[in-house]
Amino acid sequence: MQPTPNSPDARDEAGRRRPDIRGPVDASVVPRFAGIATFARLPRLDEVAHADIAIVGVPFDSGVSYRPGARFGPAHVREASRLLRPYNPAQNVFPFGAQQVADAGDLVANPFDIAEAVRQIEEGALALGEQADRLVVIGGDHTIALPLLRAVHRTHGPVAVLHFDAHLDTWDTYFSAPVTHGTPFRRASEEGLIDLTASVHVGIRGPLYAKSDLDDDERLGFSIVTSEFIEEHGLPAAIERVRARIGDAPLYISIDIDVLDPSHAPGTGTPEAGGLTSRELLRILRALADLRIVGADIVEVAPAYDHAQVTAVAASHVAYELISAMAPRD
Repeated sequence: MQPTPNSPDARDEAGRRRPDIRGPVDASVVPRFAGIATFARLPRLDEVAHADIAIVGVPFDSGVSYRPGARFGPAHVREASRLLRPYNPAQNVFPFGAQQVADAGDLVANPFDIAEAVRQIEEGALALGEQADRLVVIGGDHTIALPLLRAVHRTHGPVAVLHFDAHLDTWDTYFSAPVTHGTPFRRASEEGLIDLTASVHVGIRGPLYAKSDLDDDERLGFSIVTSEFIEEHGLPAAIERVRARIGDAPLYISIDIDVLDPSHAPGTGTPEAGGLTSRELLRILRALADLRIVGADIVEVAPAYDHAQVTAVAASHVAYELISAMAPRD
């Protein structure tokens, strides 16, 4: 008989679970390499009454400017997430036992029409908001951050955006196109979706088109913690700057996996040398657990360029730390 995800053996390693929670499939009963590849082998959203957090994929990459392939990112990250376990010792929390987390599958996004895809993603995120309190979204390219922020804005108003990336993503257009993976935060700022006093980029590095890119970015509401700042001053100083900037504002976290150095995340569309290590990124995320996180995305995982799931493993752990940071504490 096939065990169910909610079997007694699916409890976390210390037996701690809210009684109404359906958790991951028990790896001692069903091997990690078997079964349906939901994120972390969690139940599907249609198997629970309501979710505190829904994991949802957006397999869309029509907004990329260089390497395509991030449309296959959600499935790739889900596959790598099979190795995640119930207890997070770094945050001392049971992320799947203290809250209901479920996999909502993928949103449909038109691959031939960016405007239509953006509309579909916003509508899909709003619909999921009736079944889950918060979303953790796996992309897909960074274009998807714009409709996700539009959906979050409906509930929370302007939010602080903590944007991890090698690139600013506040450019105006590419080939006269106003909505691409390099423009979502300019459009979001122009539309009043972000808190101009509390938003920050982390991990920015590499060449720009012009110095005016930085001037535009500041005008659009972002402070910057560069990769060089982290190297020179260390993680504690970077974390202090981030937390001071965000304050108590509702927080949306958007993570382009290329914030990591290509040695830690080769499977991405626009790699830049000199990035963060996966350990550094996870450490920063763990320092945010007491902030008002209202949603998050992890984008730009492109499996065709990934070696031995290096990028997917990093992305799955990033999602795990985000879910852990959102979990209620005792």
